[in-house]
Amino acid sequence: MLTRSSPGVSDGSAPGPRPGLARAVAVVALVALAALIPLLGPSAALHGTGEAAAPGTGGIGLLRAVLFAALCVPLGELFVDRLARSVPGAPAVRPRSWAPYAAGVGFVAALGLASVVSTGNLVPHSPADLDVGGLYASRDGKLALLEVNAFAAAGLCALSRRPASQIWPLAAVVVADALRAHPTTEYSALLGSGLTLVHLTCASLWVGGLLYALRTLRGWGVREAGAALLGLYARVAAVLLAAITATGVWSSLRRMPSDTILDQLTGTAYGRALLAKVLLVAAVAGLALWARIRLSRAADPLTACSPARAEVVALSVVVALSGLLTALPVPIRW
Repeated sequence: MLTRSSPGVSDGSAPGPRPGLARAVAVVALVALAALIPLLGPSAALHGTGEAAAPGTGGIGLLRAVLFAALCVPLGELFVDRLARSVPGAPAVRPRSWAPYAAGVGFVAALGLASVVSTGNLVPHSPADLDVGGLYASRDGKLALLEVNAFAAAGLCALSRRPASQIWPLAAVVVADALRAHPTTEYSALLGSGLTLVHLTCASLWVGGLLYALRTLRGWGVREAGAALLGLYARVAAVLLAAITATGVWSSLRRMPSDTILDQLTGTAYGRALLAKVLLVAAVAGLALWARIRLSRAADPLTACSPARAEVVALSVVVALSGLLTALPVPIRW
């Protein structure tokens, strides 16, 4: 006997929507959008400022953004995994670690940046332009090699039986990048490196931690445990945001004195990129506050995941802007 299917009711023979494919397409689009910021950002930021960009500014900014993202992923996983273990009644299930992939991506980005350093901060056009031995002769070259080796070690640790041991090579990357950002010729370079160290560490924990927290909640069927994990993360994230804000403001005032900062925020490429980053971080803070309100007042605390997902998207753009900032000319202290 033949039966007619009711309208709007699937009989199981036709393929249904594939949310996984849609999610993958959205991620690829987001990555492409974030990549355009450091690639196209220098020309927009430098327009009308009278400043000259160094060769390959867009490519260097992109490599820096990729390196920062590769640092966020494993540090966030280690951070949230520790929080999850302290949640009463939390399921033992965890999402698959992205740390080995992040280490591979970070290794390639660090290798690209090391190749630029080996040519005297010029874009190499052929392997013959590279002077690998020369990397050992300069401070920047040694720091670039340290980052390459540290990402390689972090990948091996992530694949080992003790993935938590990757914290040490990742810490080496953070220290190396903090030292790289402040040459010894800079005024009070040690203070600047210390501020960057705290800023980069807290930002990595915030960005990577939120991403891994949302991935963890997808595999947990226990709503109480999920809400508790989000609550723990939110409390720590508030401290991280305060530290990021304090170190960011202090670092900005070191490079742009308070009596010139308003002019430089609009008249220099660095200031324009910094202003865009500040505005975006303020929007991210608003999303975080919205998620915190939902977490504490909504009938279903896990509705806080919606603004948290938007927060992840906005933070990915912040990471791209951070890569752009490292490649732009540092403003002159008037």
